[in-house]
Amino acid sequence: MATLIRTLADHSDDINYCAFSSSCLATCSLDKTVRLYSLSDFSELPYSPLRGHAYAVHCCCFSPSGHTLASCSTDGSTMVWDTRDGRRLAVLPQPSSSPVRVCRFSPESTYLVSGAADGSVVLWNMQSLKLYRSGNVKDGSLVACAFSPNGNFFVTGSSCGDLTIWDDKMKCLYNEKAHDLGVTCCDISSLPISDGEHESRYLMASCGQDSQIKLWLISFADFLGAELKYKCTLSGHSAPVLACAFSYDGQMLVSGSVDKCVIIYETYNFSVSLLIKHFFNATFHTFVFISRYVTTCAFAPCVLLLATGSMDKTVNIWQFDRKEPYSGNIIQNESKMAVANWSEEDVLAWLHVQGLTDLVGIFKMNNIDGKELLNLTKESLMNELKIESLGLRSKVLRKIEELRMKMESAPVAIPDEFLCPITRELMKEPVIAADGYSYEKEALENWLSSKRRSSPMTNLPLPSVLLTPNRSLKTAISRWLESQPKGSDAAPP
Repeated sequence: MATLIRTLADHSDDINYCAFSSSCLATCSLDKTVRLYSLSDFSELPYSPLRGHAYAVHCCCFSPSGHTLASCSTDGSTMVWDTRDGRRLAVLPQPSSSPVRVCRFSPESTYLVSGAADGSVVLWNMQSLKLYRSGNVKDGSLVACAFSPNGNFFVTGSSCGDLTIWDDKMKCLYNEKAHDLGVTCCDISSLPISDGEHESRYLMASCGQDSQIKLWLISFADFLGAELKYKCTLSGHSAPVLACAFSYDGQMLVSGSVDKCVIIYETYNFSVSLLIKHFFNATFHTFVFISRYVTTCAFAPCVLLLATGSMDKTVNIWQFDRKEPYSGNIIQNESKMAVANWSEEDVLAWLHVQGLTDLVGIFKMNNIDGKELLNLTKESLMNELKIESLGLRSKVLRKIEELRMKMESAPVAIPDEFLCPITRELMKEPVIAADGYSYEKEALENWLSSKRRSSPMTNLPLPSVLLTPNRSLKTAISRWLESQPKGSDAAPP
């Protein structure tokens, strides 16, 4: 479940961006400042705010080590700061003096990209703090940027709707029209998917003024260049989507929109086919409604925190407290038990997802929870909730009927402890890892084979890769399967 643990209200104007390092949170605003907070207690650091930009600060980002912070502004510059004492290390002026909209460090901190309103993109050498290479997108302002995890290439998004792939020598590898009304943000998952010896594939999300979030597969090969393949569109928002970001482990995607909502999309599948298939039927939950447009959202690395920023001048910090990694307050199954236990907030989230946003105020005023939702009738909608529109009443009843049909066909609920935390499927060969958690053997071996030595549950380093068969859990799963009625989805064949 996602719990609001802190609201930061130190900025005096709209929040434009927020970013995490392993120990700090940085926020920037139209008020020309960058503020830094400690993750230990969210107190503002002694040298914060950082001042120096003459106009609005549009973006900020940490280097991978967290020791350096970059910020960019309408004043046409990108500034580099030492996060240990707040010293300004460099001012990097965009050659065209155009307002700089986005900046990103490469994974190895070798380069810093800055993109501007005139479409110019500059690659800065971070050792010399000098311009290394530069280029231009063909049309529009450059407003979004994301590096691949290996640093071999980066993607930019423009206000004309194009996504462009560049290599680390600033060679344009590929260009794709992605969003008709303009790209607003993009992010690449930290999970590379290898195909053969020379090619790597990455999952990327982009969002835009067309109110859509699109998922893409980026294929990159040393000799064949790069290719962007559209996979699917995620629904949920009813207005332009201004921000999207993957969680550190690639298991979740968050988005924020002009519709004042934040949506979490969740997946535990890691192969290309399964991942895309799961996203087509993605579990998602609008878990917070903000008073103004949501302009930015970011997951913290290694800890279960999410930051969302808004035009209401505040940054909200959310903590995930469920057992699953980065699980959030997700409506997992529309089963009879789950819906009946929905809170009032869950019902409001369901209304948003179903396109019934106009009814949120009425349902909130009448304290409609899951049990009340299932009991709604034509008469109660008209006489008690005073919904005058026949069309709205009919749509609500139709959606409730769909909900009941899903409940009737819902599969048997599998005990959570029998599910692998990685795949979220019933375990067949459970093993215990060094972090003390049990996983499906094949899933954990795949996790470890991708050169990660971190726990899928905690993201902390694993002291050992030794896997011990969990025979007692396997026996318990077998007994549970045998107890299921014949013909049920969970019953053994």
